Amino acid sequence: MLSEDKISHLSHLILNDIKKGLATLKEDEISVLREIKRLIAAELHLDQEIDLIVRKKLEPYSQKFPEGTPDWSHQYNRFFEEEMRK
Repeated sequence: MLSEDKISHLSHLILNDIKKGLATLKEDEISVLREIKRLIAAELHLDQEIDLIVRKKLEPYSQKFPEGTPDWSHQYNRFFEEEMRK
């Protein structure tokens, strides 16, 4: 999980990149920053939910993969990508 400070920092970086590009803001910067922060928080929340689902999928395997091993990472990433497509 990212701290509020890190989310705020990322939001400002994103806003600065938007302003450097060809996009023009239709809202004031504070509103845009709030929306960026909301989107980052929503994405982090989704990732946490999917992480729990994937870990539950890995539990019943007869061959236990110790977390952090290449086999565990492969299965975890495969299930994570599968859940993201849903």
